[in-house]
Amino acid sequence: MTMTVKLDTLMEQQLRQRSAALGRPAGDIIREALQDWLAQKTDTAPSAFELGRGLFGRHSGPRDLAGSRKRAVADAWVDKHAQRG
Repeated sequence: MTMTVKLDTLMEQQLRQRSAALGRPAGDIIREALQDWLAQKTDTAPSAFELGRGLFGRHSGPRDLAGSRKRAVADAWVDKHAQRG
């Protein structure tokens, strides 16, 4: 299969220089580099836990917030209206 790859000017110059220095076609060098890259083991995407590891446990608050949310909202409403009157 033939593919076209666009290289920036500097990369093209470096490839041509390396190719000439080694006496090998640029295509061989590209194929070898691509084979090495494809042979590397790829990790799976990080889990949500891994992405947020540094954030978990960093904030404090009531431990039972989910269970006592109605009471917390009612208390906040009472406090807000007590300040007005």
